[in-house]
Amino acid sequence: MSRRTLPLVALALLAACSSVYYKTMETFGVEKRDILVDRIGEGRDAQQDAKQEFLSALQAFKATTGFDGGDLEATYDRLDGRLKDCETRAGGVRGRIEAIEDVAGDLFSEWKQEAAQYSSPDLRAQSEKMLADTRQRYGALLAAMKKAEATMDPVLDAFRDQVLFLKHNLNAQAIASLAGNVAAIEDDVARLVRDMEASIAEADAFIKAMGSA
Repeated sequence: MSRRTLPLVALALLAACSSVYYKTMETFGVEKRDILVDRIGEGRDAQQDAKQEFLSALQAFKATTGFDGGDLEATYDRLDGRLKDCETRAGGVRGRIEAIEDVAGDLFSEWKQEAAQYSSPDLRAQSEKMLADTRQRYGALLAAMKKAEATMDPVLDAFRDQVLFLKHNLNAQAIASLAGNVAAIEDDVARLVRDMEASIAEADAFIKAMGSA
């Protein structure tokens, strides 16, 4: 088997696994739209958890600027732990968004195919309008989620820089460097929180709309 065919094989296997998963869920009365709503709820919760984790990490970094003697290595370990927790939460958010995109693509593809099967022009038109409206709402939601996801990167980069500098400079100079940069980090975290909250609100609105559709 050539290397070129490997991605195609992987995609085929993924599609087959998704198909089996959907069929299994359908036997329990769970349709793709239900799965999408559930995954959006999970994505919203992951963003909420990430927001809190980043805020807690910021507080830990700010507290370190008031360091007045003690174990610098323990301080480094604490901040490194906060960084790793933020990275884990960020990975969780990205994974949830990917899962949302997967089921949304499958749902909209199926919906479009089934809308074409109506013999009634009126029912077909209604179904197509509902599909277009849902796609539009989903597009706004995904854009908000992606924007919030992107705002995690500058904060993670800043946290990593400070932790790395502290690792190799366990002295007062490293603490002073952190104190000089914490204001910029605080601005980035504030932007992250705003975008996360906007994304969470979009998720709530989408879930509510799907429930009333």
